[in-house]
Amino acid sequence: MKLTDATRSLLASLADRYETTDFIDGDPSVFMHRVKGDANREATAFVASVLSFGSRVQFLRRVEDIIDLADCDVDQWVRTGKFKRDFADHDGRCFYRFFTRGDMLRFFEAYRRLMNEFGTLGGYVGRMAGGDAYKAVVAICSWFAEHDGGGVVPKDATSACKRICMFLRWMVRKDSPVDLGLWADIIDRRTLIVPLDTHVVQEAIKLGLLKSPCASMSAARRLTAVLAEAFPEDPCRGDFALFGYGVDGVSSGGPA
Repeated sequence: MKLTDATRSLLASLADRYETTDFIDGDPSVFMHRVKGDANREATAFVASVLSFGSRVQFLRRVEDIIDLADCDVDQWVRTGKFKRDFADHDGRCFYRFFTRGDMLRFFEAYRRLMNEFGTLGGYVGRMAGGDAYKAVVAICSWFAEHDGGGVVPKDATSACKRICMFLRWMVRKDSPVDLGLWADIIDRRTLIVPLDTHVVQEAIKLGLLKSPCASMSAARRLTAVLAEAFPEDPCRGDFALFGYGVDGVSSGGPA
């Protein structure tokens, strides 16, 4: 698909307008900006990302609960196993949506094992992904699937893996008022995949960037390739443009 000059201009304008610090308010990325230390920001961002689905009010509250339990140091809370004071195996009580408290314990235990072996999630991804974001998604899914992560992380990269792609955007893109760029030297931002959910699909279809309503990994990669025409060095900048189009696309009259 070839973008028209008008569509490129619209996407660039929307990205400029919405990739600002105002974007953070009410977004799950807010939590990684509240804590200190690179390792803690990484861990906080990862935990926030995997719970970011469903009702925004509800998942933000659940992430806030975890940060409170961790005394604002999610990295040390996971790394030292302190989460076992707050979550128990075989605890079938609901923590969030279809994740039980036992599921969360298994997720944190798998994450702790990764930290023990590789130091940080960034250390693991740096070893496994070879600088490529899709390989990073596959590697993250594989680790938690192979180490009984409670189903909190997708088992493979067949689905769009929106939450993992969003986390990678946070970690990789630098010089952004929203994204941290802690992994700028680990993953090439040109390989990042747009975090795709039904809302993003709807906006992309309205703009003529996608034809199918299916939110799969193949669709996410197709959309990313289209956005790379507008942002060749940084295709995930298009994520902000699509967000902005959803906010004021009608009033702007849509693509020319």
